Amino acid sequence: MTDSFSLKGKTILITGASSGIGRACALECSKAGAFILAFGRDEDRLAESISSLEGEGKAFSVELTNTDEVDEVMKELENNGVKIDGVIHSAGISTTLPLRMITPDKIQPLFDVNVSSAIYLSKWVTRKKMVPENGSSIVFLSSVMGSVGEAGKTIYSITKGAVLAASRSMAVELASKSIRVNCISPGVVESPMSENAVYSRNESARKKIADLHPLGLGKPEDVANAAIYLLSDASGWVTGTNLFVDGGYTAR
Repeated sequence: MTDSFSLKGKTILITGASSGIGRACALECSKAGAFILAFGRDEDRLAESISSLEGEGKAFSVELTNTDEVDEVMKELENNGVKIDGVIHSAGISTTLPLRMITPDKIQPLFDVNVSSAIYLSKWVTRKKMVPENGSSIVFLSSVMGSVGEAGKTIYSITKGAVLAASRSMAVELASKSIRVNCISPGVVESPMSENAVYSRNESARKKIADLHPLGLGKPEDVANAAIYLLSDASGWVTGTNLFVDGGYTAR
């Protein structure tokens, strides 16, 4: 790996690092040379992620929707002089729900995890004490559903579209601090989340989803590799953008 694409010497904070895309991001960023700060709710699975790293890292069991817990962890890092070179906000939840069944109590949990926690964490990692002299990079995981439509995905699409919109305004606001903010919009990736989705309950429905991706369903590593680019110095002039990593889903 050339120096511009390397994460050597960088400290990368990854949410949702206990499984799926988040874990893949932790493993691949570690291979690229990063020190990993792995955030997640499940201590045992986080420990598995850390033990699988090629380099070094530290696990933090934290509920991202609990601001008190986030404050406690981030204050500890700040007080210890930790500088955050990059963030991948991978933590997220999904649902498939027809419009007629949507109620406020169905919407709020997805907003809390997919949007509010991302913004609150961003406030912490962009504090002056936590940003290295040469700046940092924030990567939000949005989704193709934030840009295109699909029946039953209204709530999920709202949250992923919100993350996209937020990233653009944050990119403009934080540019003076040399902090870059970008999104990745994956298509369907083979992960625990997709395995629990409605379309995975029978083979014909799963095949229909797979056929919407000209290159087939993705792997968590496909998203992780895109994140490495956006975290690395190779993307130093890239901010406020959205990178589709979707096997051709949005090209149809």
